[in-house]
Amino acid sequence: MSERQVLNKANLGITDGLPLQASTGGIEELRRDIQRLMDIEAIKQLKYAYFRCVDTANLEELGTLFHEDVSVNFVGGTYEWKIQGKQDYLANIGMSFSKESVGQHNAHHPEIQILGDTEATAIWYLADNMWILNHNAKTYGTAIYWDRYLKVDGRWLIKETNYERVYEINEVLDGRPNLSSHYLGVHGGESQF
Repeated sequence: MSERQVLNKANLGITDGLPLQASTGGIEELRRDIQRLMDIEAIKQLKYAYFRCVDTANLEELGTLFHEDVSVNFVGGTYEWKIQGKQDYLANIGMSFSKESVGQHNAHHPEIQILGDTEATAIWYLADNMWILNHNAKTYGTAIYWDRYLKVDGRWLIKETNYERVYEINEVLDGRPNLSSHYLGVHGGESQF
């Protein structure tokens, strides 16, 4: 696993985007300002949809959120997960979110930088819980995500997504949790491990 880095904008490759201030020009400049705000909102909705689709194993919709050549690099306390390409990512994530898992991922505090009409970056703060029921295991913690987005045919897509854990706690549970509701138990794929 790679050495821990300082999680600041410079090390994450995040640069300042276009200024978030109203233009002093006419109606066309105002339209561009409004479009930038709409792009920021679209990127927020894209990331929120990403976590909803992951936690519900909705791989079909999840696939619509990524660029074909997406690059993924996730660094946790005991793992580093590197994947290139949308199909490889979907195959791997589908194995993790099975009938034998429960996931809860929340991203918040977005720092979105619009770099131009078709490129943006963002930093997100993640808080998550993950249970692997057939192993009586629970992982929880927080991470810093940093992403790069491209706007293709009018839609923002995730081109690159990375995270590194701020902290991670892995626990072996005394027994299987008593779930009164388990969405993936019905809609998740078969466990691969």
